[in-house]
Amino acid sequence: MADLRTDFIGIKSTNPFWLASAPPTDKEYNVVRAFKAGWGGVVWKTLGEDPAIVNVNGPRYGAIHGKDRQLIGLNNIELITDRPLEVNLREIKQVKRDWPDRALVVSLMVPCEEQNWIDILKRVEETGADGVELNFGCPHGMSERGMGSAVGQVPEYIEMVTRWVKQHSRMPCIVKLTPNITDIRKPAQAAKAGGADAVSLINTINSIMGVDLDIMSPSPSVDGKGAHGGYCGPAVKPIALNMVAEIARDPSTHGLPISGIGGITNWRDAAEFMALGAGSVQVCTAAMTYGFKVVEDMIDGLSDWMDEKGFTSVDQIVGRAVPNVSDWQYLNLNYIAKAKIDQDLCIMCGRCHIACEDTSHQAITSMVDGERRFEVIDEECVGCNLCVSVCPVENCITMDAMAPGSIDPRTKKVVEKDYANWTTHPNNPMAVKDAAE
Repeated sequence: MADLRTDFIGIKSTNPFWLASAPPTDKEYNVVRAFKAGWGGVVWKTLGEDPAIVNVNGPRYGAIHGKDRQLIGLNNIELITDRPLEVNLREIKQVKRDWPDRALVVSLMVPCEEQNWIDILKRVEETGADGVELNFGCPHGMSERGMGSAVGQVPEYIEMVTRWVKQHSRMPCIVKLTPNITDIRKPAQAAKAGGADAVSLINTINSIMGVDLDIMSPSPSVDGKGAHGGYCGPAVKPIALNMVAEIARDPSTHGLPISGIGGITNWRDAAEFMALGAGSVQVCTAAMTYGFKVVEDMIDGLSDWMDEKGFTSVDQIVGRAVPNVSDWQYLNLNYIAKAKIDQDLCIMCGRCHIACEDTSHQAITSMVDGERRFEVIDEECVGCNLCVSVCPVENCITMDAMAPGSIDPRTKKVVEKDYANWTTHPNNPMAVKDAAE
């Protein structure tokens, strides 16, 4: 049986699935329910200084739905905790005492003054929490006050505050990064320079979810007005995976532990984050959509997959895909694949044909010998994968690689055998350039 226990920067948990700092981790009642459901850890919703934050009492969330109202993306305009600091601290202490085998990290956000950080760190340490996460990512409300992403967008501020935290606290320090930035590597480098034990990402993406065309106000609308908020959910997963991979493969941050966040809904999502370098994963939207028991499927699914693949610990997954993350100029342009349609699975909807005919390379027939039939024309197919993407039947269309030595019917050229050495191949313009230099 696979062992799902993790030791992330010295913070131990029964499994790698943590709840992210968000509404689900705002109070003892929620966190206890989460632990009873099987979550390995939580990051307590961001604490700030008293007086307490005042949140809107109207709509706080906006959503984008797919087929059958499946939640694709969620936008929120909720701020950090609006509960008194003393109450939060008392509950954190009690939860950690009652659940010593679970990870309990406290998210923090206070003004960029050293004394403010010293004061709150001292109080958090007294709770026995396992670590702190510095919220440098929140894109709304707090950023207008000079906190959240307003800090996370300035590497010098990240390094400065991280140094304060490491200087004045014994607790492990995770720096939560904002995706609302051009190059995610810069803030990660700053966090490492400041002594951070790890980074977590991504926080929410700055967004306006839509416009109510009846009242001409952004949604969600509060008394006729709307504001930008933070976008999360399954739709942000590709963005998050890319940013995690960028940090994992950057030589200057290589080896910096990562807690992956962003659209994780099932065990497969989690495994993908781990393969790209995440040692733990944090979940929010899936729990808010399906409830805390969604973690049961995550635990079972990951365990079964690890058993099938022969992995005995989570550590064996972390970072395994990073060596295969490359830049475009190093992709093997000698590699050739063609689409293939399984006629037994084809439902004759014609989506592959019309997509290819109208917007791609006219490489799929609609008629063969006077009968409706969809087949790939190898002489025209460039292997773009569009047909696979639009086909409603899973595995009906696949991409088959051409064997080295065969003739590409489109270009009439021999498929080269030298796949493995493309980075130094003379046909690679980047390789030629490097050699010339």
